[in-house]
Amino acid sequence: MGSRKVTTGSDWQGKNITVAGLGVSGVSAARALAGLGASVTVVDGGSSAGHEERATALRADGISVRLGDAATLPPGTDLVVTSPGWPPSAPLFAAAAEAGVDVVGDVEIAWRLRGPDAAPWLAVTGTNGKTTTTQMLASILEAEGLRTAAVGNIGTPIVDVVLEGDDAYDVLAVELSSYQLHWAPSLRAHSAAVLNLAPDHLDWHGSMEAYAADKGRVYEGNQVACVYNAYATGKPSTEDLVRGADVEEGCRAIGFTLNAPAPSQLGVVDGILVDRAFVPDRQKQAQELAEISDVRPPAPHNIANALAAAALARAFGVRATAVRDGLRAFRPDAHRIEHVADVAGVAYVDDSKATNTHAAQASLAAYEPIVWIAGGLAKGATFDELVEGAAKRLRGVVLIGADRALIREALARHAPEVPVVDLDRTDTGAMSEAVRRAAELAEPGDTVLMAPACASMDMFTNYNKRGEAFADAVRELGSTRA
Repeated sequence: MGSRKVTTGSDWQGKNITVAGLGVSGVSAARALAGLGASVTVVDGGSSAGHEERATALRADGISVRLGDAATLPPGTDLVVTSPGWPPSAPLFAAAAEAGVDVVGDVEIAWRLRGPDAAPWLAVTGTNGKTTTTQMLASILEAEGLRTAAVGNIGTPIVDVVLEGDDAYDVLAVELSSYQLHWAPSLRAHSAAVLNLAPDHLDWHGSMEAYAADKGRVYEGNQVACVYNAYATGKPSTEDLVRGADVEEGCRAIGFTLNAPAPSQLGVVDGILVDRAFVPDRQKQAQELAEISDVRPPAPHNIANALAAAALARAFGVRATAVRDGLRAFRPDAHRIEHVADVAGVAYVDDSKATNTHAAQASLAAYEPIVWIAGGLAKGATFDELVEGAAKRLRGVVLIGADRALIREALARHAPEVPVVDLDRTDTGAMSEAVRRAAELAEPGDTVLMAPACASMDMFTNYNKRGEAFADAVRELGSTRA
């Protein structure tokens, strides 16, 4: 495998480690390092009951916890381990830099803790589609009979998985955020994919260039394949990131496209997902992998996810039949272009996970005609390009949330003929009214699509709660109509 530093328990014995953050990954890293003999202090600026509860549990394990001060570096710190959400500008990291102390993330710690015979990592990142693609990849690997797990940013702390031992898995499907990649300088994957690039989290990274550079870190040191999006437009492209990466000798650039594939690509021909990259004669032959109908849901952006997952699996030597069987077995998580119900001939689809304009654009491209429910916290986004591209598909729009005016103004510029309902309320009944008003705009054969293009925290705890409120409102509408 590629060059990497393997550390053992003796490397951590007696080290003073500061862990930033009491979240899932922070708690996991703290316990793992303390178990290897390090002296661990966890710092967090919070002081809620939840913080106190987690702090009490860690203290019972002999781990020091400091709440209410996230800026001061504990004396004698040898290494800072940060949780993914902490921005590089955090005062704690400035103090670490001044003291000459390195800052790394939990993914870096997991990579260093791997043994000499550890399972290879197949890594997935991108602005949208990471979780779905990683889960598809794990399903394909399982269909091949491999011991695997979907880990990383997907919910299971990767440190916990690595500590299960070198013989626990044959290969890991690893979802990585730009935050995690920023703090993982030693990571060297077997193969990796960047699904797409669109402006997101720029407040954290500082610029689109910095955001793209952190995404591109996933290609560094790749051994077999750098999988890139061959059909997406925009600069920088994922292919640009491949060109700029320092990879192992023999590592190949493998594209995926929704069109017929060129050599060294995977793509779509007459409703069939095909491979022209991992076949004996890449110039003349194409291997059938699956049908579009094997992908659920078969929306264009989800077909792209399936192709990226297939490319990573094929790079690991998985058979074509396992790609098909894995895609057939896969079921997406809730709130990702999820069909809720048909009411009076109108389909109601929940894509609450579309929390940015890039995700909403992909969702809107999958249906026609649409009554669109949108709005929430814009996170600094603009909506002109999104609205202009979707205008011809829109039957009507229902706007909710704190920053709905930004979408309303874009609609006035680019789709002035489309009826717009602007709901000036954020109470618990707002979603029910939004669905009712959407139903009034819709005609049989239409799709009412909730793809908000915004974050949810102005009205809901998270996008899951927003999606549940939408589904409840649809069911309420169905029972009323019945």
